[in-house]
Amino acid sequence: MADALIYFLISVLVLAVSLLIIAKIPPIGVDIDSPVKALLGGAIIGAFNGIWGFFPDVIRTITWLFTLGIVPLLGSIIVFGFAAWMVEGFRLRWGIWSAIMGSLALAIVSSLLKMILGAFGLVV
Repeated sequence: MADALIYFLISVLVLAVSLLIIAKIPPIGVDIDSPVKALLGGAIIGAFNGIWGFFPDVIRTITWLFTLGIVPLLGSIIVFGFAAWMVEGFRLRWGIWSAIMGSLALAIVSSLLKMILGAFGLVV
């Protein structure tokens, strides 16, 4: 149980840092007022990612294969937009386009950060 909580907290921190990095890239259109807002947004996104993680791998793989990745992509876009809607100070400048570009950028940046942390043995 403690390991799951630690992994969630590390995931939230990685997502928050990723959101702060994404906010510095003007063409994406994501604005975040402070690191606290990024932490709140990362916690919301991390919680929804955790819920998706409860589904068995077989269901997630079949969903991905039959829809060619559209369902997980749409889920990411919706969760990204929902987090921006929930956290005051986390804004999408161009609406759905910022949500699309932001969710794609979040996937790339957070994967790179997790890969770097994994190289140092900080994330499994």
